[in-house]
Amino acid sequence: QVQLVESGGGLVQAGGSLRLSCAASGRTFSRYAMGWFRQAPGKDREFVAAISKSGGSTYYADSVKGRFTISRDNAKRMVYLQMNGLKPEDTAVYYCAAADRQTTSVWTHEYDYWGQGTQVTVSS
Repeated sequence: QVQLVESGGGLVQAGGSLRLSCAASGRTFSRYAMGWFRQAPGKDREFVAAISKSGGSTYYADSVKGRFTISRDNAKRMVYLQMNGLKPEDTAVYYCAAADRQTTSVWTHEYDYWGQGTQVTVSS
């Protein structure tokens, strides 16, 4: 089992940057593909970025491609989301998730474990 704890959210002006972190418990962290999702008020949870077990493969939603970067450090059991060029429409609660699968996924139902989320607010 994996427990996930996100941190690094906050309030930032448009054009600014934030770095989200996700700390995972458990010795088998490297067996999980990892993803970041977000949910704005009144909207469904949506895919943001994913990274493979080794970190060698990444995938991004079109809305964040070129602005966000996902990375992981298996030795530290950490996943990161570097967010640059933030826009007001990026405002949401951001969730870290773990999937016991070989490849990355954009689908929420394919992730087995979720963190509690961290709020990101981008002011215009």
